[in-house]
Amino acid sequence: MEEHRHTQEIPSPEMLDALAELYKLFGDRTRLKILYTLFDRERGVGDIAQQLGMTMSAISHQLRLLKQARLVKARREGKMVFYALADDHVRTIFAQGLDHILE
Repeated sequence: MEEHRHTQEIPSPEMLDALAELYKLFGDRTRLKILYTLFDRERGVGDIAQQLGMTMSAISHQLRLLKQARLVKARREGKMVFYALADDHVRTIFAQGLDHILE
């Protein structure tokens, strides 16, 4: 049987650093809980804080990191800011991670 060889080039150090930073964000239980609360619909900071039993300040800090990494997006409505998953890739990364650990 012939051994399968990986023929793609290793990504640049910058790309690997960016990927490592992305996965670091998924490496925090609080951020994972926040992402999970956004699976079904967008929510305001107060709603997320109440659901997770945390302060709005703590949630806002984590949302800022998630937004900088383009994992969540924000929509302003008057004085309220609503957050949602940035796209289906975020949902897929989360779901595939769960599938992997449940195997």
